[in-house]
Amino acid sequence: MSATRVLVLNSGSSSVKYQLLDMRDSSRLAVGLVERIGEGTSRLKHTPLTGGGEEREREEPIADHEAALRAVADELSADGLGLDSPDLAAIGHRVVHGGLKFTEPTVITDAVLAEIQRLVPVAPLHNPANITGIRTAQALRPDLPQVAVFDTAFHTTMPESAARYAIDVATADEHRVRRYGFHGTSHAYVSRKTAWLLGKAPEDVNVIVLHLGNGASASAVRGGRCVETSMGLTPLEGLVMGTRSGDVDPAVVFHLARVGGMSIDEVDTLLNKKSGLVGLCGDNDMREIRRRIDGGDEAAALAFDIYIHRLKKYIGAYYAVLGRVDAIAFTAGVGENAAPVREAAVAGLEELGLAVDGALNAVRSDEARLISTEYARVAVAVVPTDEELEIARQTYALVATLGDPS
Repeated sequence: MSATRVLVLNSGSSSVKYQLLDMRDSSRLAVGLVERIGEGTSRLKHTPLTGGGEEREREEPIADHEAALRAVADELSADGLGLDSPDLAAIGHRVVHGGLKFTEPTVITDAVLAEIQRLVPVAPLHNPANITGIRTAQALRPDLPQVAVFDTAFHTTMPESAARYAIDVATADEHRVRRYGFHGTSHAYVSRKTAWLLGKAPEDVNVIVLHLGNGASASAVRGGRCVETSMGLTPLEGLVMGTRSGDVDPAVVFHLARVGGMSIDEVDTLLNKKSGLVGLCGDNDMREIRRRIDGGDEAAALAFDIYIHRLKKYIGAYYAVLGRVDAIAFTAGVGENAAPVREAAVAGLEELGLAVDGALNAVRSDEARLISTEYARVAVAVVPTDEELEIARQTYALVATLGDPS
């Protein structure tokens, strides 16, 4: 295939993140972000990474996603990287929810779009924005293959015993209620990269991946296949997050409605936007929480302890699910940068073969690395995630099977 570039688009409700990559060596040619789309003043930040170009930033009204992508196309063209380039092989789109139907990257057709639309009730915040981005990109380059890479796809290998909730089967099936999991492209990338760190093939390694950002999720990966994950029907279940509660007794919802007089929408907002770390101590930035702890703040200390307690519960549970664990990998903003979180999450788990080397853990680096002690039976790794590269690789591999249109 003569064309080697892939444009990766991540369309949110009011933003578009993008990266242009050359798949000959997986190098980035440009990265950027358009945010506050549809608001009074939008912001576009564009960084060319080749040819000596400088970062550019502008603020202006950008009415919708079509205008945003046209602005992105203009910025790329200014660097000689326009969407009309014959070197552009495909556009890869992050799509949050693919349900059970989409287990692999998929060339987008009208039928595929209709299915993504059908899944909007289980991803009301994300799938509509993803669809808008896809349709806009199709209008700009109707001749170019457009590929959907689904956050949920990596988790479709879970056995039914892990994916099913213990509720009436007919009701669950009618309303598509089950554990789908999210952050799948990150878990796929990090689990493979961890195997590489250990000098082994992914099929020979069992890994617990801890994706710790403002949103947080854990997965148990056996031989390269996900067998359990913490997020469920929605990204609300599981670990304590920046603003999401993670696991709670489902009856909390009924209690708040009956006793607290709260509406369903109010409870939804509480659990998704006013809970987690921000609900516990008023901050969802782990750096600020650690600063407050160092200053003797008891609320911040309790929030941190609750966060770590939940992490340890999942490490232990997934250890039991896997039976044998070769490595635990920390990734995403908190996982990659917060040494105290990594240290605390593993502390006391020496009987499970886990121990962190304090000096290695304190090192700041953009490289994947091991931070476990030399005598630890289970490796502890820090692996910077790269969801855009994962999307680009999956997109390019799929398009390569279609043949070279040129």
